[in-house]
Amino acid sequence: MNPSQNSPQGGSAINADAAARLAAQTVGPVFLPDDDGYDAECASYNLAVPQRPALVVGAEGVGDVQAAIRFAAEQGLPVAVLATGHSAPSSAGTVLINTRRMDAVTIDVEARTARVEAGVRWRQVVEAAGKHGLAPLNGAAPTVGVVGYTLGGGLSPIGRTFGFAADQVRRIELVTADGQLRVATATDEPGLFWALRGGKGSPVGVVTAMEFNLFPVSHIYGGGLFFTGDRASEVLTAWGRWTASVPDEMNSSIALLQLPPLPEVPEPLRGGMVVHVRIAYVGSAEEGERLVAPLRAIAPTLIDSVTEMPYTAIASIHADPPNPIPVQDRSGLLSEFTPELVDAIVAHAGPDAGSPLAIFELRLLGGALERRPYSGNATDLQGAAFTCYAVGIGGPDQAEAIQAHLGRVFEGIRPWSTGRQFLNFLTAAEATPKAVAEAYLPETYGRLAEIKASYDPTNIFGGTPGIAPA
Repeated sequence: MNPSQNSPQGGSAINADAAARLAAQTVGPVFLPDDDGYDAECASYNLAVPQRPALVVGAEGVGDVQAAIRFAAEQGLPVAVLATGHSAPSSAGTVLINTRRMDAVTIDVEARTARVEAGVRWRQVVEAAGKHGLAPLNGAAPTVGVVGYTLGGGLSPIGRTFGFAADQVRRIELVTADGQLRVATATDEPGLFWALRGGKGSPVGVVTAMEFNLFPVSHIYGGGLFFTGDRASEVLTAWGRWTASVPDEMNSSIALLQLPPLPEVPEPLRGGMVVHVRIAYVGSAEEGERLVAPLRAIAPTLIDSVTEMPYTAIASIHADPPNPIPVQDRSGLLSEFTPELVDAIVAHAGPDAGSPLAIFELRLLGGALERRPYSGNATDLQGAAFTCYAVGIGGPDQAEAIQAHLGRVFEGIRPWSTGRQFLNFLTAAEATPKAVAEAYLPETYGRLAEIKASYDPTNIFGGTPGIAPA
């Protein structure tokens, strides 16, 4: 480490001697802003939100997490956590704990459970469980971190069939503000256990490991139907009508995509707008084919990849970019699907809208997501029938134009909004205490604030905007 004072942009300086003392207590590396390795340690998936903490710890295990939290308390600095950084807000002025090195996965085949450490990504779990014909309620993108996704509720491509990922958690290990390692289950620290599952907006500790249920799913009927962009209104209308009658085993989303003219993009999809209908049916290929037939009848497809597939190939359905990109995004929840909503979407994000967005997406909710007991944990999407998510990809010179267009899109569809948001889709630009508050019902918010006060009264985990202690 450089022996000089170090300060990130907009952050607080940490004396190099103090950082050196912390480094002597940790197995993993400790970096200040002027150190070689700092930028690599702080790198996240969203390149549009650079991470500039006052200090970053590359945690190798629980002991490193404890040391980092105690150090932050001594320095009077907030703590932030980074695993993959798909939706991480800025960490300026914090002690940042990078958990990527904590990446062990253990599958208990007999119990149908997985135990993961803090830095594990969904690809690892899907592959490990798939060897035994089992499946987790993973995210659509294989590079998303398991822990952050699950703490936010966790909306899986097969969520309509089995519910939220947070519902399937059995045990959580975490280090709280006092530096103590705690275990939360339905019987041990039940209040904490309730808050952690869905309470991502009220961080009360750093989760170091998690155990959750797996399902006996080895194959699904899934893939994508791609239509030309000029059929956007027709396909959206037909998809919305189709979603009203599909069973819980049918999971689907729809997206307007504008893909770049790059060699890695299939030739029919390059350089223009297409409509992408995503399918993940948990059942037989024969029944899946029957259910999807009305969608295939809408119009000729550019590509039809819907077929029986091993669950380990589920990431191919959404085909999210695996490598870091600069993302400007926004999200919301919609209460219903109407012809007027289709008109608003096409007007602001369709082929003739002059939209700079790469993705405008709707995901169907309902099914097991709706039938679950809402008091069981802090995850709560009552009143929402669809999620809405929009993404623009571009550097700093394009950010203002993309954000302005995102504003117009979401203003255009505001009549169908529930007025609330889903924590897992709460974007870096939206991550404010007000937005977090709007993600919860008032009674849920109040209970989270009380639990926050019990475990983090000084709000040391305030490095992530969220609920303050009651």
